[in-house]
Amino acid sequence: MAAGPQSQGWNQPSRRRGLRYHVQAPLEVTVLRSGIPDSVPGRSVDLGPGGVAAVMAAELLPGEVVGVEIRLPQAADALRARARVRHHDKLRCGMEFVGLSAAQLEAIRDWTKKATEETEAEPEPGVRAKLPAATGAIQQQEKASKGGRSGGGRPPIRWQLGRGWVFLLVSAAILLAVLWWRWNRGWEDLESGLRRNQATAQPQAHVPADVMEKLVTHRVDPEYPVAARPGKLRGVIVLDVIVGRDGSVIDEHALNGPEILAQSAMDALRWWRFKPYFVDGQPVVVETTVAVEFKP
Repeated sequence: MAAGPQSQGWNQPSRRRGLRYHVQAPLEVTVLRSGIPDSVPGRSVDLGPGGVAAVMAAELLPGEVVGVEIRLPQAADALRARARVRHHDKLRCGMEFVGLSAAQLEAIRDWTKKATEETEAEPEPGVRAKLPAATGAIQQQEKASKGGRSGGGRPPIRWQLGRGWVFLLVSAAILLAVLWWRWNRGWEDLESGLRRNQATAQPQAHVPADVMEKLVTHRVDPEYPVAARPGKLRGVIVLDVIVGRDGSVIDEHALNGPEILAQSAMDALRWWRFKPYFVDGQPVVVETTVAVEFKP
């Protein structure tokens, strides 16, 4: 699926509304372009009543309105809402909910509260929530410095303003560095640790490749590696794949072929999505095979 060009007309500021909590759950975004709906799978990083941050399998355009479906654990029904894309950098995307009903807001609060109680994680406050505390600390330090001056004389106004700006800039730099570290750490945990945790699931059934082929809902074609062009490598790479109860690929490894082609096939297949496979009316983890052909 080809991603559209980056939007250059969206210049409104991106603001996080309210608190967000670390909630990792599969989601699906529906994008309507040229009158044709397209489904893009992904996984949330944090979630709150104001919006959601997620890793997506394709580029989204800042400013466009999309449909979001989030399947949260221990929730009977998926959350379906409209959201506006606020920013998108590589695979990382931030979206702000638009027009949520009172029932949807209450459901999000309940879900995030349960997720926080289970993981004992504190919510991530936005930058604006911490700026008053930093400003208050600066004011206390200024009062202490005034009280410690001999003779009770007041320092020049210009000196006070200059010192206040220094403290404000230092505090803001420290705050932004901490927020950036926490944000980047969240993406790393999602991209590495999440798949590692899910890979421990044991398959409950082995499904033939032709049966699983009919259950594919989202397909990403692999790219022919540049390093394989001089040798004009070609062939069919067969992958052993573990598909989770929600239809996402949670583990995979190549059974044959050159390593450079096998790695390209695995990089593409990790974004495939399938319809859940049911046994006795219940979705189960299944094992299957997928064949990918490479031609120079």
